[in-house]
Amino acid sequence: MKKFGLLIVGGIAAFILLKTIGPMVGLLVSLAILYFIYKQFLKAESTGWKVGLIIIGLIVLSATIHHIPALIGVGAAYVLFLVYKQWNKNKKPPVNKESDPFENFDKQWNELKK
Repeated sequence: MKKFGLLIVGGIAAFILLKTIGPMVGLLVSLAILYFIYKQFLKAESTGWKVGLIIIGLIVLSATIHHIPALIGVGAAYVLFLVYKQWNKNKKPPVNKESDPFENFDKQWNELKK
């Protein structure tokens, strides 16, 4: 039953992630452009160039704000990661210490010494 719940939650998260890939790419591109505009603004010396960069930066900032629903996709990716971790949590086989021949030898040696 737990695996079924994880499957449902993972399916919904995967669907949301696929639906928001476009806005996520747009957000990434607009943030990169905004970063480079900011760096150029810090380097600029003339007032006219700084005003032009502010205007371009405000236009790119509005595009960045338009792609805010991409944060839902980032949340869905995180939920999908958590589902993956939970799904693979109990995959490790239990280690049987009795099958180790050296452990048995040590136990038998200690019994013989007594």
